[in-house]
Amino acid sequence: MKKFAGATLLAAIGLMTAASTVSAQTILGQVKQRGALNCGVHTGLAGFGVPDAQGNWTGLDVDYCRAIASAIFNDPSKVRYIPLVSKDRFTVVQSGEVDVLIRNTTWTMSRDASLGVLFTGVNYYDGQSFMVRKKLGVNSALQLSGASVCTLQGTTSELNVADYFRANNLKYEVVSFAGSDEAMTAYEAGRCDAITNDASSLYSIRLKLAAPDEHLVLPEIISKEPLGPAVRSSDPQWFNLVKWTHFAMLNAEELGVTQANVDQQLKSDNPEVKRLLGAEGKFGEQIGLTPDWVARIVKHVGNYGESFERNFGQGSPLKIVRGQNGLWSKGGLQYAPPVR
Repeated sequence: MKKFAGATLLAAIGLMTAASTVSAQTILGQVKQRGALNCGVHTGLAGFGVPDAQGNWTGLDVDYCRAIASAIFNDPSKVRYIPLVSKDRFTVVQSGEVDVLIRNTTWTMSRDASLGVLFTGVNYYDGQSFMVRKKLGVNSALQLSGASVCTLQGTTSELNVADYFRANNLKYEVVSFAGSDEAMTAYEAGRCDAITNDASSLYSIRLKLAAPDEHLVLPEIISKEPLGPAVRSSDPQWFNLVKWTHFAMLNAEELGVTQANVDQQLKSDNPEVKRLLGAEGKFGEQIGLTPDWVARIVKHVGNYGESFERNFGQGSPLKIVRGQNGLWSKGGLQYAPPVR
Protein backbone atom coordinates (compact mmCIF):
# COMPACT_ATOMS: atom_id res chain seq x y z
CA MET A 1 0.00 0.00 0.00
CA LYS A 2 2.86 2.38 0.87
CA LYS A 3 4.56 1.51 -2.39
CA PHE A 4 1.38 2.35 -4.32
CA ALA A 5 1.02 5.66 -2.47
CA GLY A 6 4.65 6.51 -3.20
CA ALA A 7 4.23 5.69 -6.86
CA THR A 8 1.09 7.80 -6.97
CA LEU A 9 2.94 10.68 -5.34
CA LEU A 10 5.82 10.37 -7.81
CA ALA A 11 3.35 10.28 -10.69
CA ALA A 12 1.61 13.37 -9.36
CA ILE A 13 4.92 15.18 -9.02
CA GLY A 14 5.77 14.16 -12.57
CA LEU A 15 2.46 15.52 -13.84
CA MET A 16 2.99 18.78 -11.96
CA THR A 17 6.49 19.11 -13.39
CA ALA A 18 5.22 18.42 -16.89
CA ALA A 19 2.42 20.96 -16.46
CA SER A 20 4.92 23.51 -15.19
CA THR A 21 7.18 22.87 -18.18
CA VAL A 22 4.30 23.28 -20.61
CA SER A 23 3.29 26.52 -18.89
CA ALA A 24 6.86 27.83 -19.15
CA GLN A 25 6.83 27.03 -22.85
CA THR A 26 3.83 29.22 -23.64
CA ILE A 27 4.73 32.38 -25.50
CA LEU A 28 3.34 34.54 -22.67
CA GLY A 29 5.51 32.59 -20.22
CA GLN A 30 8.57 33.09 -22.40
CA VAL A 31 7.89 36.82 -22.74
CA LYS A 32 7.51 37.22 -18.97
CA GLN A 33 10.66 35.21 -18.29
CA ARG A 34 12.61 37.22 -20.87
CA GLY A 35 11.28 40.50 -19.52
CA ALA A 36 10.51 41.95 -22.95
CA LEU A 37 8.37 41.37 -26.02
CA ASN A 38 10.20 40.49 -29.24
CA CYS A 39 8.22 42.37 -31.89
CA GLY A 40 8.88 42.01 -35.62
CA VAL A 41 8.44 45.40 -37.33
CA HIS A 42 9.20 47.15 -40.61
CA THR A 43 12.75 48.31 -41.31
CA GLY A 44 11.36 51.83 -41.53
CA LEU A 45 8.03 52.95 -42.96
CA ALA A 46 6.38 56.21 -41.86
CA GLY A 47 3.03 55.65 -40.23
CA PHE A 48 3.64 51.99 -39.43
CA GLY A 49 7.08 51.81 -37.86
CA VAL A 50 10.20 53.91 -38.06
CA PRO A 51 13.13 54.65 -35.69
CA ASP A 52 14.50 58.13 -35.09
CA ALA A 53 18.19 59.04 -34.81
CA GLN A 54 18.20 57.93 -31.17
CA GLY A 55 16.62 54.55 -31.98
CA ASN A 56 13.17 55.43 -30.63
CA TRP A 57 10.43 53.72 -32.65
CA THR A 58 7.05 55.23 -33.57
CA GLY A 59 4.12 54.15 -35.75
CA LEU A 60 0.77 52.39 -35.62
CA ASP A 61 2.35 48.93 -35.67
CA VAL A 62 4.86 50.04 -33.06
CA ASP A 63 1.98 51.22 -30.87
CA TYR A 64 0.56 47.69 -31.00
CA CYS A 65 3.91 46.31 -29.79
CA ARG A 66 3.83 48.87 -26.99
CA ALA A 67 0.21 48.03 -26.19
CA ILE A 68 0.98 44.31 -25.76
CA ALA A 69 3.94 45.16 -23.52
CA SER A 70 1.74 47.52 -21.51
CA ALA A 71 -0.88 44.81 -21.03
CA ILE A 72 1.74 42.32 -19.80
CA PHE A 73 4.27 44.47 -17.94
CA ASN A 74 2.48 47.80 -17.39
CA ASP A 75 5.51 49.22 -19.22
CA PRO A 76 5.41 50.07 -22.96
CA SER A 77 9.20 50.25 -23.15
CA LYS A 78 9.67 46.52 -22.59
CA VAL A 79 9.83 45.78 -26.32
CA ARG A 80 12.72 44.61 -28.49
CA TYR A 81 12.03 45.84 -32.01
CA ILE A 82 13.32 43.45 -34.65
CA PRO A 83 13.31 45.05 -38.14
CA LEU A 84 12.35 42.57 -40.87
CA VAL A 85 12.34 42.70 -44.68
CA SER A 86 9.29 41.29 -46.43
CA LYS A 87 10.74 38.00 -47.63
CA ASP A 88 12.02 36.97 -44.17
CA ARG A 89 9.12 37.99 -41.95
CA PHE A 90 7.16 34.71 -41.78
CA THR A 91 10.25 32.54 -41.33
CA VAL A 92 11.20 34.61 -38.30
CA VAL A 93 7.74 34.16 -36.77
CA GLN A 94 7.79 30.41 -37.43
CA SER A 95 11.22 30.02 -35.82
CA GLY A 96 10.15 31.85 -32.67
CA GLU A 97 12.67 34.65 -33.08
CA VAL A 98 9.79 37.09 -32.68
CA ASP A 99 6.71 36.68 -30.51
CA VAL A 100 4.50 38.64 -32.87
CA LEU A 101 4.82 40.09 -36.36
CA ILE A 102 3.30 43.59 -36.61
CA ARG A 103 4.63 44.84 -39.92
CA ASN A 104 1.91 46.09 -42.33
CA THR A 105 1.35 42.49 -43.45
CA THR A 106 -1.61 41.44 -45.60
CA TRP A 107 -3.93 38.74 -44.28
CA THR A 108 -4.62 36.16 -47.01
CA MET A 109 -6.06 32.64 -47.09
CA SER A 110 -2.83 30.98 -48.21
CA ARG A 111 -0.85 32.65 -45.43
CA ASP A 112 -3.47 31.60 -42.88
CA ALA A 113 -3.62 28.02 -44.12
CA SER A 114 -0.04 27.09 -45.01
CA LEU A 115 2.51 29.07 -43.00
CA GLY A 116 1.78 27.99 -39.44
CA VAL A 117 0.73 31.51 -38.48
CA LEU A 118 -2.59 33.11 -37.59
CA PHE A 119 -3.64 36.71 -38.17
CA THR A 120 -5.22 38.29 -35.12
CA GLY A 121 -7.19 41.08 -36.80
CA VAL A 122 -6.95 44.05 -39.14
CA ASN A 123 -5.35 47.16 -37.67
CA TYR A 124 -5.25 48.97 -41.04
CA TYR A 125 -7.48 48.48 -44.08
CA ASP A 126 -5.44 49.34 -47.16
CA GLY A 127 -5.26 48.77 -50.92
CA GLN A 128 -2.46 48.62 -53.46
CA SER A 129 -1.74 51.46 -55.87
CA PHE A 130 1.07 52.90 -58.02
CA MET A 131 3.25 55.99 -57.78
CA VAL A 132 4.86 57.67 -60.82
CA ARG A 133 6.76 60.83 -61.66
CA LYS A 134 4.40 63.59 -62.75
CA LYS A 135 6.59 64.28 -65.78
CA LEU A 136 5.71 60.81 -67.09
CA GLY A 137 2.30 62.26 -67.97
CA VAL A 138 0.37 59.30 -66.56
CA ASN A 139 -2.85 59.89 -64.61
CA SER A 140 -4.17 56.34 -64.47
CA ALA A 141 -2.70 52.89 -63.92
CA LEU A 142 -4.38 51.87 -67.19
CA GLN A 143 -1.79 54.05 -68.96
CA LEU A 144 1.12 51.98 -67.63
CA SER A 145 1.31 49.50 -70.51
CA GLY A 146 4.95 48.70 -71.23
CA ALA A 147 6.13 50.27 -67.96
CA SER A 148 8.75 48.87 -65.62
CA VAL A 149 7.43 48.52 -62.07
CA CYS A 150 9.46 48.35 -58.86
CA THR A 151 7.98 45.99 -56.27
CA LEU A 152 8.95 43.90 -53.23
CA GLN A 153 9.88 40.24 -53.24
CA GLY A 154 7.72 37.83 -51.28
CA THR A 155 4.72 40.16 -51.02
CA THR A 156 1.15 40.15 -52.25
CA SER A 157 2.13 43.24 -54.26
CA GLU A 158 3.94 41.10 -56.83
CA LEU A 159 0.89 38.88 -57.30
CA ASN A 160 -1.53 41.80 -57.47
CA VAL A 161 0.50 43.57 -60.17
CA ALA A 162 0.58 40.40 -62.25
CA ASP A 163 -3.20 39.99 -61.88
CA TYR A 164 -3.92 43.65 -62.72
CA PHE A 165 -1.79 43.84 -65.85
CA ARG A 166 -3.03 40.47 -67.11
CA ALA A 167 -6.69 41.36 -66.49
CA ASN A 168 -6.27 44.62 -68.43
CA ASN A 169 -4.12 43.13 -71.23
CA LEU A 170 -1.19 45.38 -70.38
CA LYS A 171 2.48 44.53 -70.74
CA TYR A 172 4.95 45.39 -67.99
CA GLU A 173 8.40 44.57 -66.64
CA VAL A 174 8.80 43.76 -62.96
CA VAL A 175 11.88 44.93 -61.06
CA SER A 176 11.80 43.33 -57.60
CA PHE A 177 13.76 44.06 -54.43
CA ALA A 178 14.09 42.52 -50.99
CA GLY A 179 13.42 45.74 -49.06
CA SER A 180 11.34 48.88 -49.48
CA ASP A 181 14.37 51.19 -49.15
CA GLU A 182 16.04 49.39 -52.07
CA ALA A 183 12.88 49.66 -54.17
CA MET A 184 12.52 53.35 -53.33
CA THR A 185 16.16 54.07 -54.19
CA ALA A 186 15.80 52.26 -57.51
CA TYR A 187 12.61 54.14 -58.35
CA GLU A 188 14.14 57.50 -57.49
CA ALA A 189 17.20 56.63 -59.60
CA GLY A 190 14.96 55.97 -62.60
CA ARG A 191 15.41 52.19 -62.77
CA CYS A 192 11.63 51.80 -63.07
CA ASP A 193 8.78 53.95 -64.33
CA ALA A 194 6.48 53.22 -61.39
CA ILE A 195 6.64 51.82 -57.89
CA THR A 196 3.81 49.82 -56.39
CA ASN A 197 2.86 49.11 -52.80
CA ASP A 198 -0.04 49.66 -50.44
CA ALA A 199 -1.34 53.21 -50.87
CA SER A 200 -0.40 54.13 -47.30
CA SER A 201 3.15 52.93 -47.93
CA LEU A 202 3.41 54.98 -51.12
CA TYR A 203 2.46 58.16 -49.25
CA SER A 204 5.15 57.29 -46.70
CA ILE A 205 7.73 56.60 -49.41
CA ARG A 206 6.90 59.87 -51.18
CA LEU A 207 7.83 61.82 -48.04
CA LYS A 208 11.35 60.37 -48.24
CA LEU A 209 11.97 61.38 -51.86
CA ALA A 210 14.16 64.39 -52.64
CA ALA A 211 11.25 66.20 -54.37
CA PRO A 212 7.97 64.70 -53.09
CA ASP A 213 5.78 67.13 -55.07
CA GLU A 214 7.16 65.76 -58.34
CA HIS A 215 5.53 62.38 -57.72
CA LEU A 216 1.90 61.27 -57.97
CA VAL A 217 0.04 58.39 -56.32
CA LEU A 218 -2.39 57.14 -58.99
CA PRO A 219 -6.08 56.88 -58.04
CA GLU A 220 -6.66 53.18 -58.81
CA ILE A 221 -6.79 50.79 -55.86
CA ILE A 222 -6.15 47.38 -57.36
CA SER A 223 -6.49 45.10 -54.33
CA LYS A 224 -7.82 44.52 -50.85
CA GLU A 225 -5.01 44.74 -48.30
CA PRO A 226 -6.22 43.97 -44.77
CA LEU A 227 -3.07 44.53 -42.71
CA GLY A 228 -2.61 43.12 -39.25
CA PRO A 229 -0.51 41.26 -36.66
CA ALA A 230 0.36 37.59 -37.03
CA VAL A 231 1.46 35.00 -34.46
CA ARG A 232 2.45 31.33 -34.48
CA SER A 233 -0.60 29.09 -34.63
CA SER A 234 0.58 26.81 -31.82
CA ASP A 235 -0.47 28.94 -28.82
CA PRO A 236 -4.20 29.76 -28.49
CA GLN A 237 -3.71 31.88 -25.36
CA TRP A 238 -1.16 34.12 -27.07
CA PHE A 239 -3.35 34.36 -30.16
CA ASN A 240 -6.22 35.59 -27.97
CA LEU A 241 -4.01 38.04 -26.06
CA VAL A 242 -2.75 39.73 -29.24
CA LYS A 243 -6.20 39.65 -30.84
CA TRP A 244 -7.92 41.20 -27.83
CA THR A 245 -5.27 43.90 -27.53
CA HIS A 246 -6.56 45.16 -30.89
CA PHE A 247 -10.19 44.80 -29.83
CA ALA A 248 -9.46 46.56 -26.54
CA MET A 249 -8.09 49.62 -28.35
CA LEU A 250 -11.16 49.74 -30.61
CA ASN A 251 -13.62 49.27 -27.76
CA ALA A 252 -11.86 51.99 -25.77
CA GLU A 253 -12.31 54.44 -28.62
CA GLU A 254 -15.95 53.47 -29.10
CA LEU A 255 -16.67 53.94 -25.38
CA GLY A 256 -14.80 57.25 -25.20
CA VAL A 257 -11.96 55.98 -23.01
CA THR A 258 -8.79 57.97 -23.77
CA GLN A 259 -5.32 58.52 -22.35
CA ALA A 260 -6.55 61.75 -20.82
CA ASN A 261 -9.60 60.35 -19.03
CA VAL A 262 -8.80 56.68 -18.34
CA ASP A 263 -8.22 57.26 -14.61
CA GLN A 264 -11.57 59.04 -14.35
CA GLN A 265 -13.27 56.32 -16.42
CA LEU A 266 -12.10 53.70 -13.92
CA LYS A 267 -14.86 55.10 -11.68
CA SER A 268 -17.51 54.94 -14.41
CA ASP A 269 -20.94 53.44 -13.71
CA ASN A 270 -21.27 52.29 -17.33
CA PRO A 271 -21.21 48.46 -17.19
CA GLU A 272 -19.42 48.23 -20.56
CA VAL A 273 -16.67 50.56 -19.36
CA LYS A 274 -16.43 48.69 -16.04
CA ARG A 275 -15.92 45.37 -17.84
CA LEU A 276 -13.43 46.91 -20.29
CA LEU A 277 -11.27 48.48 -17.59
CA GLY A 278 -11.39 45.52 -15.20
CA ALA A 279 -13.63 46.94 -12.49
CA GLU A 280 -16.09 44.11 -13.14
CA GLY A 281 -15.51 40.51 -14.22
CA LYS A 282 -12.34 38.45 -14.72
CA PHE A 283 -11.74 39.02 -18.40
CA GLY A 284 -8.02 39.72 -18.11
CA GLU A 285 -7.54 36.50 -16.19
CA GLN A 286 -8.98 34.54 -19.11
CA ILE A 287 -6.00 35.52 -21.30
CA GLY A 288 -3.34 35.40 -18.61
CA LEU A 289 -3.38 39.10 -17.69
CA THR A 290 -4.34 41.30 -14.73
CA PRO A 291 -7.84 42.83 -14.48
CA ASP A 292 -6.55 46.30 -15.42
CA TRP A 293 -4.87 45.16 -18.66
CA VAL A 294 -6.95 47.47 -20.89
CA ALA A 295 -6.48 50.43 -18.55
CA ARG A 296 -2.74 49.84 -18.85
CA ILE A 297 -2.94 49.88 -22.67
CA VAL A 298 -4.96 53.07 -22.85
CA LYS A 299 -2.89 54.85 -20.20
CA HIS A 300 0.40 54.14 -21.98
CA VAL A 301 -0.61 54.02 -25.65
CA GLY A 302 -4.14 55.37 -26.06
CA ASN A 303 -7.13 53.99 -27.91
CA TYR A 304 -7.11 53.06 -31.61
CA GLY A 305 -8.28 56.49 -32.77
CA GLU A 306 -5.55 58.27 -30.82
CA SER A 307 -2.90 56.00 -32.32
CA PHE A 308 -4.25 56.44 -35.85
CA GLU A 309 -4.42 60.22 -35.50
CA ARG A 310 -0.81 60.70 -34.43
CA ASN A 311 0.61 58.20 -36.94
CA PHE A 312 -1.55 58.70 -40.04
CA GLY A 313 -4.09 61.43 -39.39
CA GLN A 314 -4.03 65.20 -39.28
CA GLY A 315 -1.55 65.10 -36.39
CA SER A 316 1.00 63.37 -38.62
CA PRO A 317 2.99 64.36 -41.73
CA LEU A 318 0.95 61.87 -43.81
CA LYS A 319 -2.45 63.49 -43.09
CA ILE A 320 -4.43 60.46 -44.29
CA VAL A 321 -8.18 60.51 -43.56
CA ARG A 322 -9.60 57.66 -41.43
CA GLY A 323 -11.98 56.54 -44.20
CA GLN A 324 -12.50 52.79 -44.01
CA ASN A 325 -10.32 52.69 -40.88
CA GLY A 326 -12.98 54.63 -39.00
CA LEU A 327 -15.17 52.93 -36.42
CA TRP A 328 -18.17 50.99 -37.74
CA SER A 329 -20.42 53.47 -35.93
CA LYS A 330 -18.93 56.28 -38.05
CA GLY A 331 -19.05 54.61 -41.45
CA GLY A 332 -15.76 52.71 -41.24
CA LEU A 333 -14.82 49.03 -41.09
CA GLN A 334 -13.22 48.88 -37.64
CA TYR A 335 -15.45 46.77 -35.39
CA ALA A 336 -14.66 44.88 -32.19
CA PRO A 337 -16.59 42.22 -30.30
CA PRO A 338 -17.64 43.30 -26.81
CA VAL A 339 -15.86 42.50 -23.55
CA ARG A 340 -18.47 40.49 -21.68
